[in-house]
Amino acid sequence: MGSIGTPPSAENGSANPNTATAACDGDRKPQSVDGYHASSNERTLESDVSKKRKSSILPLEVGTRVMCRWRDSKYHPVKVIERRRTHCGGPNDYEYYVHYTEFNRRLDEWVKLDQLDLDSVEAVVDEKVEDKVTSLKMTRHQKRKIDETHVEGHEELDAASLREHEEFTKVKNIATIELGRYEIETWYFSPFPPEYNDSLKLYFCEFCLNFMKRKEQLQRHMRKCDLKHPPGDEIYRSGTLSMFEVDGKKNKVYGQNLCYLAKLFLDHKTLYYDVDLFLFYILCECDDRGCHMVGYFSKEKHSEESYNLACILTLPPYQRKGYGKFLIAFSYELSKKEGKVGTPERPLSDLGLLSYRGYWTRVLLDILKKHKGNISIKELSDMTAIKAEDILTTLQSLELIQYRKGQHVICADPKVLDRHLKAAGRGGLDVDVSKLIWTPYKDQG
Repeated sequence: MGSIGTPPSAENGSANPNTATAACDGDRKPQSVDGYHASSNERTLESDVSKKRKSSILPLEVGTRVMCRWRDSKYHPVKVIERRRTHCGGPNDYEYYVHYTEFNRRLDEWVKLDQLDLDSVEAVVDEKVEDKVTSLKMTRHQKRKIDETHVEGHEELDAASLREHEEFTKVKNIATIELGRYEIETWYFSPFPPEYNDSLKLYFCEFCLNFMKRKEQLQRHMRKCDLKHPPGDEIYRSGTLSMFEVDGKKNKVYGQNLCYLAKLFLDHKTLYYDVDLFLFYILCECDDRGCHMVGYFSKEKHSEESYNLACILTLPPYQRKGYGKFLIAFSYELSKKEGKVGTPERPLSDLGLLSYRGYWTRVLLDILKKHKGNISIKELSDMTAIKAEDILTTLQSLELIQYRKGQHVICADPKVLDRHLKAAGRGGLDVDVSKLIWTPYKDQG
């Protein structure tokens, strides 16, 4: 985990031995470049003025804008979200919880005063005016870059709800967790029970997901915990990968603990305390020590909107390995087994839509490349379990569909298909359907 490094000595005002200085031979006085040499009195006066200015703005108010040294040793613009007194210090000795305005909220953190460039302090500004000015100044490329850093969208929240959500969750309460052999920096606030309010780090049992405040508690728990995999039924195993189906009603505590854990990495996930209505599908890497969770998705037991996925997460240590694409593909394989079409729960975040659009593109274009003759959207939907509306919007975004004589016609030029497939990227890990042994929930009883 990247710690914030100390600044170079030159930044602290100490002398640099490599800096060119005027040589003094005998009584010769050193000369500055422009012929003027500031006296020690003038330098002292400037230093006093700087100190007075800095002391006048301390402690910094919530909402202040300032430049802050990040873990890359460069300074970035931040906004002060919260402040707290240090345990041993003077009246102006505070730590500040800051949001890096160029980055996603998951990088918000507590920083010390020496990481802030107090000469760059800006006064607290009106948020509405400032947002409008920022929006006008921002180029299309900058907007796209900012959009791409946001993992979770805000579409389901109106302006008032969003403000309330951000106020309630503005300060990350748990900084790190230990899960199995990994220590993981958290990204967002999660509403753990009040007795954990004073804990910056939590220790999770990687099998039952119980969490504790101290390492010794976890070690005692692990000696007694007889689980070596998630509770529930193993419905898939291929090589070292396993998938377990966990019923939220039968395993209520596990379901709730999983939601607490997931909320640390999902910004606007709604935390459901009543997990009875959900099934959780836990993807694991298995070895001789047990089955270790790498990610999961959840789905409602009964969805009137044909949702086949409610929430999806790949834990940070396992990201960029194709597991997210695997989870999406797996949700559609379950829909095929159920004999119905599926679609992810709406609204989708920008990045969520990007992931699904990539999956839909690869699946649909693979079929169109191999298929001879005409094929309808209804036939594509029956073959893939992808909802007709998702097929239509995907093909329209690729400009592969036209509206002629009252109906949609798919125009599949092989060269165009190859170009789009290349742009869609790799499909991730394949689901070996022959290894899936599963009975749909409606048939289990």
